[in-house]
Amino acid sequence: MSERTALIMIDMQNMYLQQERRSALGWPPIFEFDRVVAECAALLAAAREKGMPVIYTRQTSRADGADTTPSMRRLLIDAPEPSPIGAEADWGSEILDAVAPQPGDIVIEKHRWDAFFNTDLDTILRNLDVNRLVVAGLQTNVCIETTSRTGMMKNFDVAVPADAVSTDGEALHVNALDSMRVLYIEVAPWRELLADDAAWDRRFTTPGYGRTPADMSTILA
Repeated sequence: MSERTALIMIDMQNMYLQQERRSALGWPPIFEFDRVVAECAALLAAAREKGMPVIYTRQTSRADGADTTPSMRRLLIDAPEPSPIGAEADWGSEILDAVAPQPGDIVIEKHRWDAFFNTDLDTILRNLDVNRLVVAGLQTNVCIETTSRTGMMKNFDVAVPADAVSTDGEALHVNALDSMRVLYIEVAPWRELLADDAAWDRRFTTPGYGRTPADMSTILA
């Protein structure tokens, strides 16, 4: 690829192995979790082979929850289990062994869904002379989508690998990908996004990109 591209690997943490704590908050298991972890590992290896900057995020919070959103604090009041989103030193907040950072990778802490919010991510990307982002990891409709939206607002060209992201349920995953397509985020398999001749143009060349046949019927009628 001719542009300077970075891979942002979002929140691939041990907390997703603690499903009993997630279930206590009403969060179902991650759709195709094992497959997505394997694809993220392969994507990371390919990105490093190409010399792309690799940036990880870790979602963390204070033990007392004082830095969480009001909605999360309210949710945790009646939860029978502690939040799976723990302090920086908690095992649940560490990155999964299968996708562990390597020397030279960058790891940043975040306290909100948006990886740009109150972090050094934008500064790091500018210093690396990056203008294209591949945003992978978890979860499609939460941190992936929120970070991708902000990336676009900051004038980065953004792509999301459909096979290297997921969330707690197939429907949310599929709908979130369509929401990002409508915003003209490039959504494609990661091998296509990292190909040497990748144009990242299917969002502009695909009629009805991200829209259902029912949506398009009124336009094409």
